[in-house]
Amino acid sequence: MRTKSFDEALVNYEKWQGKGLSLNMARGKPASEQLDLAAGLFTAVTQENFTSREGIDTRNYGELHGLIETRELMADIMGFPVENVVIAGCSSLTAMYDVHARLLLTTAPGGEKAWFLDEKRACLCPSPGYDRHFQMTEGLGYELISVDMKEDGPDMDEVERLVKENPHIRCIWCVPKYSNPTGAVYSEEVCRRLAKMETAAPDFRIFWDNAYAVHHLDPQNERAEIPNMLALCEEEGNPNRLLAFSSTSKISFAGGGITAFAASEANLAWYEEQQKLQMICTDKVNQLRHARYFKNKK
Repeated sequence: MRTKSFDEALVNYEKWQGKGLSLNMARGKPASEQLDLAAGLFTAVTQENFTSREGIDTRNYGELHGLIETRELMADIMGFPVENVVIAGCSSLTAMYDVHARLLLTTAPGGEKAWFLDEKRACLCPSPGYDRHFQMTEGLGYELISVDMKEDGPDMDEVERLVKENPHIRCIWCVPKYSNPTGAVYSEEVCRRLAKMETAAPDFRIFWDNAYAVHHLDPQNERAEIPNMLALCEEEGNPNRLLAFSSTSKISFAGGGITAFAASEANLAWYEEQQKLQMICTDKVNQLRHARYFKNKK
């Protein structure tokens, strides 16, 4: 039986239909005007100036870690020492999937076996959160365990309880600043509790997707900042716990930006040992474009 409220909603709906709008509501998809802001990338490197600061011909093979000037740029954006940052291609989602695959296939620093051998492997998913994170781990065979997301980060009482009790919980997804879809920013207390919490899995990892490092929601007001999570993990005696990612995909061009991976020295050595079997280098010309055009975080 149709109600008055239904009829009113239908009239309103038909009114909007009559406007003939064609809107793309895809989350995170930049407008053309935003993409135009990075048009200078096309001329930042030319046939006459393709050599890096250290004299590297960026058109050729080599420099698996990435150009130093590009690593400096991404270290500036991520807030980590440059020695803990490497360039990991053009897509942060690809880099995160790649690292998950490596954890499944090989034994990570501090671990006892590859995660694929744990048929009950699980991942904590602060919710609401980013659907692609959850789809990725579900597709790789993890059980997804949701925990509530609060204004200052995940419910740490619940996170601490779960990871202490369950050795099959291998990781947690974290978007520490302006987390989708609520805009939550992790507090220093939450970050420290994540860094020091006791975990039943000796090789537990935090997937730290700092996708919005410079995407402040209100540029006129105070800009949210988060603690140096690498430093916190080091201080709390868990230096290998953090796997951090960031990219310029919403700063320059989607699928054509720069992605950085940051971690401890031991994690980077583990990562690079496998990376050199997978590739000889990433696109250094694109790296040089970004370093020259953007220069720094500011």
